[in-house]
Amino acid sequence: MNGSPDLSVRIGKLVLKNPVMPASGTFGYGQEFERFIDIERLGATLTKTITWKPRLGSFPHRSTEGPSGLLASIGLQNVGVDRFIQEKLPYFESKGVPLFVSIGGETVGAYLDLAERLNRQKRIDGLELNVSCPNVKRGGLHFGVVPEILGDLVMRVRQVTHKTLIVKLSPLVPDIRIVAEVSQQSGADAVSLINGLPGLAIDIETRRSKLGRNVTGGWVGPAIRPFALYLVRRVYQSVDIPVIGVGGIGSSEDAIAFLISGASAIQIGTYQFVDPAITLKAIDGIAAYMRRHRMETLRQLIGSLKAEVALSQKDRGASSPGI
Repeated sequence: MNGSPDLSVRIGKLVLKNPVMPASGTFGYGQEFERFIDIERLGATLTKTITWKPRLGSFPHRSTEGPSGLLASIGLQNVGVDRFIQEKLPYFESKGVPLFVSIGGETVGAYLDLAERLNRQKRIDGLELNVSCPNVKRGGLHFGVVPEILGDLVMRVRQVTHKTLIVKLSPLVPDIRIVAEVSQQSGADAVSLINGLPGLAIDIETRRSKLGRNVTGGWVGPAIRPFALYLVRRVYQSVDIPVIGVGGIGSSEDAIAFLISGASAIQIGTYQFVDPAITLKAIDGIAAYMRRHRMETLRQLIGSLKAEVALSQKDRGASSPGI
């Protein structure tokens, strides 16, 4: 093929120049990464979750490493919506990159107030509903695991904002396809998955949690990647809106695997603490892969997982002697 492949992808009303963005909670408010990367190269950027009032977050210790992952309990620490608009949002006025803001609340009213307030900010291009945070005591996960509650929340948020709306799904449901379908039916433009899994790490000498008073946290990182890939594939096969894959991406190969599984875009989270430039490396790696495989558009890569041809009963018997 001649020239560069087209990495652009449509998410709701927005056309992103490439499918790579940071995951909420791992990129601060964006400006923190300015000395590491050119954020205008990203397909989009995504803030940490904003709540109506400021939150101090969890007590220390907030994180501890585990096998191929990180157990964290940050508690949605943030400056609150007023300070976000006054102090953080102006940074993006000179940045040519789509901006998504993650929002969270303890009540339906809190989500609606946030969505309505942020809908008036021209610089914000979209919202991500955080209904799947596993390490807050009120709100968060409560809204994401009951389809009727989730559907009502998404529908009501949809009524107060015209911006692109993403719903971040929890893996802690019997069938994630149901909550994805409910999100689509209620007005979501896209779904993102997965959020972290609840976890516990114990210091056997003190017989206390390694997260101290927080006790439990969200388990993230490479350890959850196979599960995330599996759920992305299931959701891709059940909805017509874009799926954004999240969970343990630490290389361009990981990002490509999510696209092949069915993700239209990907979010990179934990690995940014290891390599703050991983998002840009993923963009370059996706482009190189597409050139190597002579793909001209990202659509040729999304959902391109090849299914094995089913064996006939006769063939199964011949390949499994003694069974």
